[in-house]
Amino acid sequence: MNAITHYQTLAAPAAAEFKDKGSRFIAFAYPLQGTEDEVKHHVAALREAHHKARHWCYAYRLGTDGNRFRANDDGEPAGSAGRPILGQIDSAGLTDVLVVVVRYFGGTLLGVPGLIHAYKSATALALAEADIIEKAVCRTVWLRCDYAHLSEALRIGKQHQAEVLQQDLQLDCRVALRIPLAHYPACIAAWQQTRVMELEI
Repeated sequence: MNAITHYQTLAAPAAAEFKDKGSRFIAFAYPLQGTEDEVKHHVAALREAHHKARHWCYAYRLGTDGNRFRANDDGEPAGSAGRPILGQIDSAGLTDVLVVVVRYFGGTLLGVPGLIHAYKSATALALAEADIIEKAVCRTVWLRCDYAHLSEALRIGKQHQAEVLQQDLQLDCRVALRIPLAHYPACIAAWQQTRVMELEI
């Protein structure tokens, strides 16, 4: 099975609103940097900003393997809110994304099918408003070499679209670089061929 080299996420937050029988469903979509702490921050901020709302339901998916996800119904009937939100994130083929749908109750019960439709529709509208971008899957390595070989090491990295994240430049230099997965094998091989650089993978 081929490794995933790219993934799709949001360029910036987006929002949209869906109304049904007096209830308002306001969906807020956010790009994430890969941590659950961001989820807590966004949900808490929306609870504060929309403190008169009845529910703050959400779902997210994190990571290029898609293994980290959650769907939260926040008091709505089980499976009527979080799952439909997550379903729309997955239908759009996105990851590192959070969608929170804030519901203001309009006085008329919608029933489970109505709720599923409303949460699904609000999420789809917000994602339709968002700019979707493609990002490269990267791996980070530490490279060690003496100062005399540093410029050669960085030149090889640049040829393979590696990005310098951190550097500790002494006589013995350590540099952290993030390399797109598609260029990773060739970049590692090029460094190893010099025989003057050590890698911490």
